Amino acid sequence: MDKIIIEGGKPLKGEVKISGSKNATLPVLAATLLTDETIILRNVPKLVDTNTMIKLLKALGKDIEWDKDKLIIMSSGKISPVADYKMVSTMRGSICVLGPLLTKLGEAKVSLPGGCVIGVRPVDLHIKGIEALGAKVDIEAGYISAKAKRLKGARVYLGGASGPSVLGTANIMMAATLADGETIIECAACEPEIEDLANFLNEMGARIKGQGGPRIVIQGVKKLHGADYKISPDRIEGGTFVLLAAMARSNFLIRDIDYSQLMALDDVLAKVGVQVEADKHCVRVKPARIIKPMSITTYPYPGFPTDLQAQYMALMTMANGVSVIRDTVFPDRFMHIAELNRLGAHIRRESGSAIIEGGKELSGAPVTASDLRASAALVMAGLVAKGKTEIRRVYHLDRGYENIDKKLIALGASIRREKE
Repeated sequence: MDKIIIEGGKPLKGEVKISGSKNATLPVLAATLLTDETIILRNVPKLVDTNTMIKLLKALGKDIEWDKDKLIIMSSGKISPVADYKMVSTMRGSICVLGPLLTKLGEAKVSLPGGCVIGVRPVDLHIKGIEALGAKVDIEAGYISAKAKRLKGARVYLGGASGPSVLGTANIMMAATLADGETIIECAACEPEIEDLANFLNEMGARIKGQGGPRIVIQGVKKLHGADYKISPDRIEGGTFVLLAAMARSNFLIRDIDYSQLMALDDVLAKVGVQVEADKHCVRVKPARIIKPMSITTYPYPGFPTDLQAQYMALMTMANGVSVIRDTVFPDRFMHIAELNRLGAHIRRESGSAIIEGGKELSGAPVTASDLRASAALVMAGLVAKGKTEIRRVYHLDRGYENIDKKLIALGASIRREKE
């Protein structure tokens, strides 16, 4: 197992290129199960989670190979309807094979998923959706077993206690592409990753409208064909580097970023005194001399992303005052508080909120990453902290940030990996 060692306080300059979106890639990969024809995907990030999904698709019967910077997915035989525990338990995105397997094969047996420990994330909306399309579903021995000779279009409401389900929307949308008739998803997730998936499915011959809004309409078709598709840039990686530039008071150039997807972040940064200059697919941050405190609440898109909550908390440790963070999407996603405090931050949790008393100097210390985005927050804090920071369990980081240590080294950071 690797650990990352950072010598803080080094100036960051130059430019960084944002990789393809992890959260778009995983359901897009799952959607390749819907066709027997060849799929070519470009701008696929080389991540642990991507490799996990590739291994799962291979186990299900797909042939997959890298050709330089593109991924080629082919079919050479029968696809298995069973996604077993060993594959699915390590990554929640694996649940996305449920809808494609069910609608393509008429049956699916998918292990209940795993992933980061950031709170309860039930699959009830996934099950509700495929049942509405006519599937018979049983939960047994840790597996979701679903059967349907042919799914039938229906109206599906996907609102949950914490808002729409992104993966639930993806699953039902994929299942509906080959269903008989029209499916309408109400209270659908509006995330750009859902738009990416819908655009990819349409390239394969699906008939989907309304993606990016709360009402998605799918007209079922009999067959989907091959496609050549480029994955969009990762808005969370982009947002992480924007927040890092603000925190490190650096104005390095961020390339291949769609800043229009980060308007909630932009609105907050303007209020804390940080200006961001966006030009086409490039962004440059104009750091603030004094960072003002600003309280936020995370919401589903287009609200402030829960996946940037930990990174924003790291920034607020440098603010001149008190700020409060409330996470309505994952109310228990605060395991990084204790580790940021080890670096000298003053943060306490009260019920479903974190209260940050900013303005305290951070100093290096040994810390442990609890999940993917917490890892990024600890790296950010380590880069500005005085002295040496050691971050253990960085395998979380490799699940969602492609070559982040190499990208940071190119910016001038003093960062290296070692075996624990």
